[in-house]
Amino acid sequence: MNPAKSTTDSPGTTAPAPAAPARPNPRLLLSSQLIFNIGFYSVVPFIAITMSNDFAMSAVAIGVVLGARTFAQQGMFLAGGAIADRWGARYTMVTGCLVRVTGYLLLAAADNFALFLAGAIVTGIGGALFSPALESLVAAAEERREPTAKHRPTLFASLVIVGEFGAVVGPLLGSLLLGFGFEVSLYVASAIFTTMAFIFWRFLPRDRVHGRRAPGMEAQNHQLLACLRDKRFVAFACFFSVSLLAHNQLYFGLPVELRRSGLDAGALGSIFAYASILTVSLQWPIAKLMRRFGERNALTLGLGLKAAGFVSVAVLAAQPPAAALEALPAVVLVTGLCLGNMCATPTAMRLVMDFADGRPTGAYYGLLASCGGAMVLVGNTAMGPLYQLAEQPSTAASSPWLFTAVLALVSAVAIRRFLPNRHAQDLA
Repeated sequence: MNPAKSTTDSPGTTAPAPAAPARPNPRLLLSSQLIFNIGFYSVVPFIAITMSNDFAMSAVAIGVVLGARTFAQQGMFLAGGAIADRWGARYTMVTGCLVRVTGYLLLAAADNFALFLAGAIVTGIGGALFSPALESLVAAAEERREPTAKHRPTLFASLVIVGEFGAVVGPLLGSLLLGFGFEVSLYVASAIFTTMAFIFWRFLPRDRVHGRRAPGMEAQNHQLLACLRDKRFVAFACFFSVSLLAHNQLYFGLPVELRRSGLDAGALGSIFAYASILTVSLQWPIAKLMRRFGERNALTLGLGLKAAGFVSVAVLAAQPPAAALEALPAVVLVTGLCLGNMCATPTAMRLVMDFADGRPTGAYYGLLASCGGAMVLVGNTAMGPLYQLAEQPSTAASSPWLFTAVLALVSAVAIRRFLPNRHAQDLA
């Protein structure tokens, strides 16, 4: 009798083997990311417009509300991941959807700063509950893929693609609904998330813990914050957080560069459309290439491409914009950031499974996101004064871009030393 298959309760009595955990359906998980992003992007990009146009609130008030939403979501990712590991992804994702609905209803009722702030924070907390739980299920589905599928790009690459579709469709839906009033957008998005909560409750597996079981690991599964004691993973998360800081410059630094080049807000929408098309069309072939290229090389290349984008803008920012090529620095920046993201992000998401090594993965994904959120908060604060120098062509205009390029290059080199143990042994 194989002890791994059954246990003996009493002499002559054999207990049946425990049932294998139910498999999360990859199509359901990917569809969830698509719908979640549609519901998110149909609302959040229009909060600032509503606060400014409908309620005449100041830029400071709008910045506080949007910053609080981002920090609530990113800062809560570690807690959301730990909750997912304890409750199970199913309960956590359902709760995340309902919390987000609560946040949207608060925003629908908002007519003052306090309610907008409360609604934005609750909305962020809903995302912090949903995303780490979804990522832990994707990790479980990736782990159970057929051996013949291992040469294909990971499910995390597919997650990026469908998420990008949502990032394109969401604003289009939101702009259409905005004509009927911001409250209508919020009610429609609330209905989307309520429907998602029902679907998750009905169709997601009820397993409490996801991830493979290594021998002797069962006793450690209750240690939800084991990731904090994993010094190698903490270092990996800190260096990889520069990737999120770099990508966040699409929202912080790119508008500054467009103003320097004499372009209006309409150009920003076109640049974002270009970024989405680039990601949707190239993520899959790049992910296949990175599987062959190797994980540590993919991370280095991804961060290196982001650094190259910043260096290019630094060089161009010191010169007056060329006639008919005003958008060139922005296009170069977006290309470098998107290509780098496509190389590095699915790779890092898959490596988290190796760091977890059989432990629940929710807290690991949560810590990775929380480190990114902290880096964005600190990095953007540090670069704010530098961007004030980047409004006009000058040598000083290069400073924020060079600053971020140096961070990305340092991370590209250093992160290779902090891969999971088996990868570090391969490197040695």
